[in-house]
Amino acid sequence: MTSAADLLETIPAEECYALLADHEVGRIGVIAEHHPLIIPVNYGMDGRTIVIRTHPGSTLSAVEHANVTFEVDDIDRRTRTGWNVLVRGLAEEVGPRHRAGLVRRTHAAGVEPWAPGGHGSWLRIIPQSVSGRRIVRGQLPWGVDDRAYL
Repeated sequence: MTSAADLLETIPAEECYALLADHEVGRIGVIAEHHPLIIPVNYGMDGRTIVIRTHPGSTLSAVEHANVTFEVDDIDRRTRTGWNVLVRGLAEEVGPRHRAGLVRRTHAAGVEPWAPGGHGSWLRIIPQSVSGRRIVRGQLPWGVDDRAYL
């Protein structure tokens, strides 16, 4: 029997950043008004910095200058495999108080909002740590019939 530990691989940091760069939808996690808040967003990358375009309001006010988590994942239900990347970092709104080069690079990330409405605000997540795990196909736990998944 394969143990749960044998089914998880640690993803090296460089590959974590490559996976982040290859996707465009993730979730920000933050504590807002004493409760966890998870916000799905589309994003782009500026090097290793995550760039999000949003509207002024609850999302922006909840995460600005906060320690946040950001997660991206991908799963294949058929093969029961997948991966996730978790970034811990500091979120900040990018605006006129920042130097022109930073503003230009942030806008050049090319993030186009998926949600309707005005999205003239830019948010960056500056990573402090990144980790990732991959679920690899192994033997299913005793009693689970994998024919249902084929």
